[in-house]
Amino acid sequence: NWTKDDEDGGEDPSVSLFRDYLRLRTVHPEPDYDAALRFLDRIAEELELPLKKIEVFPGRVISIMTWEGTNPTLKSILLNSHTDVVPVYQEHWKYDAFSAFKDAEGNIYARGSQDMKCVTIQYIQAVRRLKARGWKPTRTLHLMFVPDEEVGGYKGMETFVKQPEFHKLNIGFALDEGLANPTDAFTVFYGERNPWWITVHCPGSPGHGSRFVENTAAEKLLHFGLFFIITFSLLRLNTSECFTLGDVTTVNMTMVKGGVAYNVIPAEMDVSFDLRIPPTVNLQEFERQIKQWCKEAGEDVTYDFAQKHMNQNITSTDESDPWWNAFSASCKEMNMTLKKEIFPAATDSRFIRAVGIPAIGFSPMNRTPILLHDHNEYLNEQVFLKGISVYERIIPALASVAALPDEA
Repeated sequence: NWTKDDEDGGEDPSVSLFRDYLRLRTVHPEPDYDAALRFLDRIAEELELPLKKIEVFPGRVISIMTWEGTNPTLKSILLNSHTDVVPVYQEHWKYDAFSAFKDAEGNIYARGSQDMKCVTIQYIQAVRRLKARGWKPTRTLHLMFVPDEEVGGYKGMETFVKQPEFHKLNIGFALDEGLANPTDAFTVFYGERNPWWITVHCPGSPGHGSRFVENTAAEKLLHFGLFFIITFSLLRLNTSECFTLGDVTTVNMTMVKGGVAYNVIPAEMDVSFDLRIPPTVNLQEFERQIKQWCKEAGEDVTYDFAQKHMNQNITSTDESDPWWNAFSASCKEMNMTLKKEIFPAATDSRFIRAVGIPAIGFSPMNRTPILLHDHNEYLNEQVFLKGISVYERIIPALASVAALPDEA
């Protein structure tokens, strides 16, 4: 882990804290959440903020640091981040994925450097700076650290938003994770595609592999799969509009199951798909189309869902919206160019929006390749440090939004 900065003591303390956090192995399938909890205990003590821990499932604890506002009756601001990271294939990394190695260009290599341990520390350090200069928020601020986002959020945010402890936080607006942007712009996400994980079951006539057998499971599987994939491929090819990934429906065949031997025609085959559906799509009509394709594929073809999200709430980005106006105006003051998009995958923001709370996905990482979940994930220390300054401006702007009509 050695770098020149470590030797001469010249590394920025915020970068050192970031690298310390990156070295915690909160990686699936067995994340060391206890290490993260100890780390957050220390931070709360340093910031002199009360820390509340809520165990939503055995071994799955949500930590919340609260900075009470001068007018705590107003709705609060949530700064959300998750503590877990996805697995690594170490043989494909230049450096140990949990060493937080910093190269000569200041690039910090570690799992979670972009997704999303950077944002966690940027929140913390922005709050530390604001407290040091004597600023006090009008609205209460909650820094929330949640587990299991990377495995769907069921034992984290999805369950927590339904509990009384969440509603007691009285949240009016939330910030959560976004993505890097390779250009000078910063990407801001105001909604998400709905993930549908579907398995289609295709029963058919079994038999010996040497015979001509009609009505086989494989025929039905191929029929349905071709309908599904070709339909969306043609839609992609036949449009001249310029879409982002979050604007379109993607369909990918991810698993095929069936068969026991080369010479035995299987009695059933299953095929699974990962669908990501933007909020502009009529979900009921979409499922009716799936039913029709099953019917056309052959007799007794059925489907079921491993995951089916139906919420299509989006957050207003109209300049008349007080939350968006506060966020975007503070960005404009810093000469930041914002690029508004639908998030192409899924984050905990979908659960927050589902209970009626506006949420923006934002990670201040421009001029940075998108490397979340990829080999050699890294973030440059200067980009990281600039992000702290960005939050140092955005947080006061959001916490100072005047009382809304429903708060009067």
